[in-house]
Amino acid sequence: MPVLVAAPDKFRGTATAGQVAGAIARAGSRLGWSAIRSPLSDGGEGLLEVCHRPGDRVETTEVTGPLGQPVAASWLRGEDRAVIEMALASGLALAGGPGDNRPMEATTRGTGQLLVAAARALTDVGAGSSPTIIVGLGGSATTDGGLGALTCIEEAGGLGEVELIAACDVSAGFLDAARIFAPQKGATHQQVAELTDRLGRLAGQYQQRFGIDVRDIPGAGAAGGLGGALAALGGSLRLGYRLVADLVGLQHSLENAELVVTGEGALDATSFDGKVVGGVLGDASALGIPSLVIVGRATTEADGAARAYGARVVSLSDRFGEDRALHDTLACVETAAAESLDSFSIT
Repeated sequence: MPVLVAAPDKFRGTATAGQVAGAIARAGSRLGWSAIRSPLSDGGEGLLEVCHRPGDRVETTEVTGPLGQPVAASWLRGEDRAVIEMALASGLALAGGPGDNRPMEATTRGTGQLLVAAARALTDVGAGSSPTIIVGLGGSATTDGGLGALTCIEEAGGLGEVELIAACDVSAGFLDAARIFAPQKGATHQQVAELTDRLGRLAGQYQQRFGIDVRDIPGAGAAGGLGGALAALGGSLRLGYRLVADLVGLQHSLENAELVVTGEGALDATSFDGKVVGGVLGDASALGIPSLVIVGRATTEADGAARAYGARVVSLSDRFGEDRALHDTLACVETAAAESLDSFSIT
């Protein structure tokens, strides 16, 4: 029986990566494929779902939200590691989106509180000499250079003997965080300039205090500079897609596959800059595996970029119309997958 790997990202606002992988797998099974479900994340929303292992449990900790309000933030706890999504503590959605966000005030303090809670939990159960905390840096409301999180961690006496790994969904530098991302978080032109100046001062402070120049570290600008603060604390920054792919064993699954199916809600130029779809297509191309991309919608340029990898692209909006693609996403994904898979030879 031929093997396909269902390795999508989330369709933001309509379906999780796990749900989309399930829809693809159901379509493949009906047509005689053996489907391996491998939902993915680039370190943003959905990281907890795709990293969940047997025996892990979801914990909830009340923390300070991005604008100071109390937030009940979930995180994943295992025997030897914890997984955190900073967006669940300091995310733009919690601030009400860019229109309601206050970019100059938005803080990562809640993420620091989650890190402290996770570190204490792992230490309390004796997880070993060096348990791991993985923190995803996507979806932030903040451009505070990680100062809120760092201050909270220092107030708590540090994280102890914990290996800290940050999953970055971008490679932006620390000083570029405001210019590139702050407008998406509601910042005005003047605020972007002020935030950039603030990041510059923070970089100098981090170098003086910790001996690490965060300005030279790729990904330090992730989550408005939180990546830089975590690096200053001794954490390692990794490309989120690659980290997650390694955690779920994607490479091994691809090596045994005849086809990989990936996708996301919106395929655009950013999809090929450290994101799931671009990563999957690159890995599949390197192995000579055909690929299918199912997306909610796609720009012309991104469609062309995917086809340059030899991928077939299906836009749900083009195939089913915008309204149905948004409100009946999983049924559309399953139908589109079945229609496309039916044309692949599996003999």
